[in-house]
Amino acid sequence: MKEQKLKRKASLERAEVLRKSIDDYLKIRDSIPKGLELEDEYKKNKKHILKVLKANEEDWNDYKWQLKNRVSDIETLNKLIDLSNEEKSSIEKVGKKYRWAISPYYISLMHKNDKYDPIRMLSIPSIIEIVDEVGDNDPMGEEYTNPAGSITRRYPDRLIINVTNECAMYCRHCQRRRNIGQVDNHTNTELINESINYIKNNPEIRDVLITGGDPLTLSDDRLEWILKSLKEIPHVEYIRIGSRTLVTMPQRITDSLVDMLKKYHPIYINSHFNHPKEITTESKEACEKLTNAGIPLGNQAVLLNGINNDKYIMRSLNHELLKIRVKPYYIFHAKHVKGTTHFNTSVDDGIEIMEYLRGYTSGMAIPTYIINAPKGQGKTPILPEYLISRGKDYIMIRTWEGKVLKYENHPTIDIKKVY
Repeated sequence: MKEQKLKRKASLERAEVLRKSIDDYLKIRDSIPKGLELEDEYKKNKKHILKVLKANEEDWNDYKWQLKNRVSDIETLNKLIDLSNEEKSSIEKVGKKYRWAISPYYISLMHKNDKYDPIRMLSIPSIIEIVDEVGDNDPMGEEYTNPAGSITRRYPDRLIINVTNECAMYCRHCQRRRNIGQVDNHTNTELINESINYIKNNPEIRDVLITGGDPLTLSDDRLEWILKSLKEIPHVEYIRIGSRTLVTMPQRITDSLVDMLKKYHPIYINSHFNHPKEITTESKEACEKLTNAGIPLGNQAVLLNGINNDKYIMRSLNHELLKIRVKPYYIFHAKHVKGTTHFNTSVDDGIEIMEYLRGYTSGMAIPTYIINAPKGQGKTPILPEYLISRGKDYIMIRTWEGKVLKYENHPTIDIKKVY
């Protein structure tokens, strides 16, 4: 009994140490703006937008209306949110070179007059896009990894098909802004057929990612034709779709779309939430429609200066994602794309975030931090150092709490000789 009490006492003391180790996050957690807690504000914004655009609830819930009514002129945007004269001037100048358009839904998530609101920064052009144009138009070297059609191939057994340049909202950090232009263009049938034939003729390809632009801007019929064509190839084991519509236009996730997608299992969708403010009741409902249909969801956030390069915000984002059944998958280090480098962070920011996640929250909430090697040389995981040194029959490891421990490391035996 005495020994049991001592063990319980030690356990309680340890529990208190653990609690204190995240006390800093617990103190700041409630001050981080989260979309699911801002519904009243969003509804108020939505009401104003509907009034200005002379629309109703039925229009709002129709993704075709959302696409058709993307805001791409300063006059309309200024009626929906407050823009300073400086902001209007910036938008006008940037818009002459880089396209911008924002869905009414995504505008409803914006703070009305805070120019540093993450939703505004992600979607409204900034003069810095044309003032500081360092970087590369094609840092991934996609034009040199295009063996056929609209394919990008960087790996042995998987590849990308780019099916459109259209999006519900043109993100200011877009890695493919060179393809956006000023007009929406879905990839033509000839190029997609060429892509499909390339996959047919390369039996090592087992995984195909459909991307863009945003593939979910395609009609159900057009998208189904692509999915059906790929599923008819025996060596294609599964298909992935990369889409930000869950974030910028969740109305796109209709019952008819979900019913169509279900026919082509296994199918996976990777979303692109960058801040907790983007996770709303409407995006939650869209995600749940997909997961209830057996479509797993992952999230690929990009580490962005002034948006989420903060250990508390990124942790909150990952927690909010898991609440809506989206697995944090990657944190991408922002690429050095011309016109977007003001969003670039140091690698130290990313390592600090990863250091603060491991052990301090559940493994489910820990994505992989990735740097895309230049010119399409592939994803490179970046991790804090946990292997400190090694000896003849041991290694020294560092735990998530910073403790350095000796761990036995013996040669792997030949199991066949033992048995």
